[in-house]
Amino acid sequence: MNTATERHALQRQVHTVRTFNRYYTMRLGLLRGRYLNSDFSLTEARILYELAQASGITAATLCRSLTLDAGYISRLLASFEKRGLLQTKPSRQDRRAMLLKLTPLGKRTAARLNHQSSREMELLLQTVPAAERLALTRSLSRAQQILSSAENTRDQNPPAKVVRATLSHAADARTLLNEYYHEVNVTQRDTPNTVHNFLTSPDSGLWIAYLAETPAGCVVLRPLKRFRSAAECKRLYVRAQFRRRGIAEALLDAMEDYARSSSLQWIYLDSKDDLQAAIALYRRRGYKPCKRYNDNPQATVFLRKSLKRPA
Repeated sequence: MNTATERHALQRQVHTVRTFNRYYTMRLGLLRGRYLNSDFSLTEARILYELAQASGITAATLCRSLTLDAGYISRLLASFEKRGLLQTKPSRQDRRAMLLKLTPLGKRTAARLNHQSSREMELLLQTVPAAERLALTRSLSRAQQILSSAENTRDQNPPAKVVRATLSHAADARTLLNEYYHEVNVTQRDTPNTVHNFLTSPDSGLWIAYLAETPAGCVVLRPLKRFRSAAECKRLYVRAQFRRRGIAEALLDAMEDYARSSSLQWIYLDSKDDLQAAIALYRRRGYKPCKRYNDNPQATVFLRKSLKRPA
């Protein structure tokens, strides 16, 4: 499936999910200012629920589990204390942390909201035939499983940080370039002076992708003076253990953004027939075949991409 088809399919899927979200939030009354016609917002009700499930947790735990801003959580908890719903005490393990515990009034309030929410859902499900109700709940469980799995995968594979390398990155740059030369069996290698220019000249650039503090890949942009407003992409490389994480795309994004900011109109590149994965990536990103433009004896494929903005 080509990129345009994939993008169109994704847009249809986004529309389907957003349509369901609009229906579901309306159907459950979540658009109202107060949750279940109570004195609490949906966020406040959810925090009361979490506090009722686990006494003695901290605000930091709530921030992580609900992915909410620390300042926002702090204001809501202060409101609960003021209303007599929450009490706090210092943690024995960390005196800077405050343990959160619902007061008897807070527990009764959380229990009432929880019961009311269950009753609302029971009334909703009673309108659905038993067989369809089973199909619905199974589908919802499956949807949660799919999204949770995708989230866990994302958390296990955090995005790379791409930086435009300077002389302070010279050691990492040399290591990555040498690995690339060896893996692709490059015969025309960059001299130390050329690498120095990659790291210092505004006409060139070398980008490195880091995962934590580990260099994961690189790409180079260098002048192509035989063409006006053009440069050449070289040395796109991702270490084997970091592949299939979108790092090559991220490197090309950074390199192309810089080229556009430098008013370049074309990026050229060469490759060879046995690098089919790289060639497919370039084609997906809009690189199209062109005539041979250099004397690289190993190159058999020549591509270029226009950076001109559509009129």
